[in-house]
Amino acid sequence: MNSPTPTRQRAIAAALFLILALPTGAQAQFGRGAAAPPVQGRDGAPFDLTGYWTALITDDWQYRMITPVAGDYSYIPLNDEGRRVADEWDSAADEAAGEECKAYAAPAIMRLPTRLRIAWENDQTLRIDTDLGMQTRMFHFEAAEASPGEPTWQGFSQAAWEIEGGPNGGPVFGSLKVDTDNLRPGYLRKNGVPFSEDTFMTEYFNLLMEDNGDQYLVIQTFVDDPQYLSGHFVRTLQFKREPDGERWNPSPCTAT
Repeated sequence: MNSPTPTRQRAIAAALFLILALPTGAQAQFGRGAAAPPVQGRDGAPFDLTGYWTALITDDWQYRMITPVAGDYSYIPLNDEGRRVADEWDSAADEAAGEECKAYAAPAIMRLPTRLRIAWENDQTLRIDTDLGMQTRMFHFEAAEASPGEPTWQGFSQAAWEIEGGPNGGPVFGSLKVDTDNLRPGYLRKNGVPFSEDTFMTEYFNLLMEDNGDQYLVIQTFVDDPQYLSGHFVRTLQFKREPDGERWNPSPCTAT
């Protein structure tokens, strides 16, 4: 994979600043009564996420492109119990149990070398499909009126646009915040690094554009698991927009 260009490095740094600064600023703005909360769903989108995107593996290559050896949980803040479970990883047992998709759940799927296909399922639900593992994530902008049901690999994701600025305050900056829970236990990494049913994940999606028109989707993820982690597992991921779905290549989950 190519290294990020200086332009994209600066853009990513700016996006991370906005990711960290936006929620507080937005809360202050709305708390003063200066503006109504932003419109949600399709009508409130400050940028267009729809289309095809391919993962850019610019860091953690050895953990994202290939399956690490058993017992390698470097850079993941596992506690003692998490390390114990990770050391017991058995890919053959997962395959025999029909659980090949444990490493394709929401806390891990976006870090795999996958392509994304993003589209609006309806005005209040954004759908993300992955070609690797053939998974589907649904981002719900309306609050759930009933229990989300049994835990699943992709869990239940509550989405909201977070907007800063406007007509009287200068340029509009937007970020998509997604909170995900109700997850079926799985793996943070394909070599059996575990996450539990108590896992809660927050993601911030930002769209960046280079001077030549190339578009990048930058996603910062925060994974919290009181059962297996001693702190937040934090990663920043990058995807590049593709012109069409010519390279879309669905393939099933594998245990290794």
